[in-house]
Amino acid sequence: MKNSNYILKVDALTKVYTAGKNQKKALSSVSFTLDSGLYGLLGPNGAGKSTMMSILTGNLDATSGKVFWNGKNILKNNKPIRRVLGYMPQQQNLYDSFTGRRFLLYLAALKEIAKKEMAQEVERVAALVHLSQELDKRLSSYSGGMKQRLLAASAMLGNPHIIILDEPTAGLDPKERVRLRNVLAELSKTCIVIVATHVVSDVEHVAKEILLLKEGNLIDKASPQALIDKYAAGGTLEDVYLAIFGEEQP
Repeated sequence: MKNSNYILKVDALTKVYTAGKNQKKALSSVSFTLDSGLYGLLGPNGAGKSTMMSILTGNLDATSGKVFWNGKNILKNNKPIRRVLGYMPQQQNLYDSFTGRRFLLYLAALKEIAKKEMAQEVERVAALVHLSQELDKRLSSYSGGMKQRLLAASAMLGNPHIIILDEPTAGLDPKERVRLRNVLAELSKTCIVIVATHVVSDVEHVAKEILLLKEGNLIDKASPQALIDKYAAGGTLEDVYLAIFGEEQP
């Protein structure tokens, strides 16, 4: 079994967007530490979830703060985490002329997976998301749910040490949603998995902890049961969400 002592530490992470004389603070001095396990990132639109994921994946610069991966500040040099990162964005920017297999092989090459291992690795991740029989079809023929599963598979290529997924179950039918949830829960035994979602049930029963973001602030971070006991005794994580965010749109 590979080493699973991975630590992601976020220290006073702040992001301010500036447009002319206007400023908007998307993240306000957010701090937390994660080790191996599955974490749910919950909050309504505008809470800062996408901004945080963009910074963690190196797609956006922070205004201030630090992010450490196993003790190394990746905001100064993101190579240590880029090499072990699996990322699934919300947007489905796919090449319709590609087949599913070609798309995964292309990403495997970008991840510098050994050429002799690529074919087997593509088959492995395709099986995890139930796409083995669809790999040689063009992406133009894929449904929205199939494209979503393909993106999830691409995030799992190369057995990454940290996997970050933005709304991974959007467009999936209930059966595939459960399948993906179970796969992520299994993977999280030996790596860090962060799932940003508005589908509370996707993480309620599999998350080690839930991070609650509101208006760029980390409101709380605890196990689902601890949050239920604190905010909605006898209820569900959905009740916690409603108690903290009210009628705000997820």
